[in-house]
Amino acid sequence: MSSSGITQWLDEARGGDRVALNRVLQALYHELHAMARRQLGEGEAHTLDATALVHEAYLKLVGQGQAQFADRAGFFAYAASAMRSVVVDHARARVALKRGGGQTMQRVAELPEHVDGGLKLDEDLLSLDTALTLLQELDPQLARVVELRYFAGLSEPQIAELVQRSERSVRRDWQKARMFLLSALQGDDGA
Repeated sequence: MSSSGITQWLDEARGGDRVALNRVLQALYHELHAMARRQLGEGEAHTLDATALVHEAYLKLVGQGQAQFADRAGFFAYAASAMRSVVVDHARARVALKRGGGQTMQRVAELPEHVDGGLKLDEDLLSLDTALTLLQELDPQLARVVELRYFAGLSEPQIAELVQRSERSVRRDWQKARMFLLSALQGDDGA
């Protein structure tokens, strides 16, 4: 599918055309599925697999009556956010079953550069989500880089291409976001 065709469908979807949104989702399904596989990884047995993650994210995408996708980057940012929401909901359910609930910010000693083995649906993910929500309030651009990196599994060059910025800018944003998140996860008052 050509980029111009997807852009046209995104324009039509922005105007409320559900058929156009379905075409976009079908055209980009394989990329969304690859994002989900990277996010979930192979290391841990999940009740959520890549196909289920894509389908639940799809329901969130079409469930938002006026979801706005200015372009391909906007679509993928929105998809990463929807996947984050699904994964966090599953992590909350797992933690609630395991420990009887309770949402507290857990202190975390580190925030890895890469999520090579996939995200673990545990308390650390819930803490990361809470810290990322704080970052979103302060700097949406930095939060977007984190979502694309952690929840879409994209590399810095892929993010740079998607958001049409230099790799150096994306790397700098990632480092700033990572420092903020680490500070928040470690419970520093300065975050």
